[in-house]
Amino acid sequence: MRKLLRKVLLIIVLFTPLFINTDCKKQKRCGCRGDDLGELWRDPVYVWFDDESSIIQLRTIYDSYAYYTVCNSDEIKPKLADFKTGVELVVSGKFFWDCNYVMEASNYSYSSYIRRYNIYVEDIYINLYGSDETDETLKGAK
Repeated sequence: MRKLLRKVLLIIVLFTPLFINTDCKKQKRCGCRGDDLGELWRDPVYVWFDDESSIIQLRTIYDSYAYYTVCNSDEIKPKLADFKTGVELVVSGKFFWDCNYVMEASNYSYSSYIRRYNIYVEDIYINLYGSDETDETLKGAK
């Protein structure tokens, strides 16, 4: 009887892991060609850029702990020609984890409140506070 009980317990111990869900959750890929985390849709942002470099930084007005680096800055830079750095604009586009942020976050034991993302900007324009204006009005507002 004891031998039979030992064999049953051994079988249970050996085959139990097969029935338990042991799937690992895949981490989202980082960078501009990674897995999108979400989308900004007509969100007001502050825009910082430099005339010499092609780096454009965004910070949403409602979440001051999230910073975005524009992936397609070559396409967006001409749209910002008439604006000063630090201007408030409206942006739409998908965002992804910034790879440097992911690497730094995995190397340190403390967590940071500041999150960094990459964003592929689909549209950027001046905030006219809800009014539905034409492109001519936008050009005049610059």
